[in-house]
Amino acid sequence: MDLKNQVVFITGGSGGLGRAMCHEFASNGARLIVGYRESAAAAETLAGALEGSGHSAKEAPVEDSGRLASLAGEIASEYGRLDILINNAGVTRFVAHDDLDGLEDDLIDEIFRTNWRGAFACVRAFRPLLDAGAGGLVINISSIAGATAMGSNIAYCASKAAMNTMTMSLARALAPRIRVVSLSPGLAETDFVTGLDQAWWDEQSRRTPLQRLAKPEDVAQAALAIATSLKFSNGCIIPVDGGRPLT
Repeated sequence: MDLKNQVVFITGGSGGLGRAMCHEFASNGARLIVGYRESAAAAETLAGALEGSGHSAKEAPVEDSGRLASLAGEIASEYGRLDILINNAGVTRFVAHDDLDGLEDDLIDEIFRTNWRGAFACVRAFRPLLDAGAGGLVINISSIAGATAMGSNIAYCASKAAMNTMTMSLARALAPRIRVVSLSPGLAETDFVTGLDQAWWDEQSRRTPLQRLAKPEDVAQAALAIATSLKFSNGCIIPVDGGRPLT
């Protein structure tokens, strides 16, 4: 009942984590806006398959601040409100941490442009809508890599650490009207991970105290809890990692 008719915008909405969050929020009464950069068909198919009504797919390349500004106008016109923004869009590529030459400038710039600047640009563009209702919420999809410095590459880890710092800064700056929380998964069973070597997959599962990787549904349920139950949480980093940093 907490989410009935609320409007939720998820960037990168048709990917593994985004798709799970769309289904979780829609099944609890929310109206979903599935943001996409290039995968229009996948986003539109997902929007049509969600439980309930009032869902849509919107082009939302987070590196394009002009497009985000016009999208805010579209959402205001079509929905009249935005209650929850989930910054889920992200990019990375595996580069060994000791391969400094392999971490090229273009890749570094792409990672920070999408993972950090894109998330900030979305908050900047949608702040007036989030501020207009009874109380807005921003959930930044981070990673334990931002705290452990272990991840797909050094720039990715740094971008998630920067996202966590941004979460704290924005939580202070936008309170009390808008809450900002980081959700920090460990390795999750998304297409990015499931295509990797099975022996590596099994080793990562063994090194996690709960003996498995996160499922997209684990992350989606945590995001729902932030929206519906953890209403006095603000500026914090909530892990969904099975205890992986303990090993």
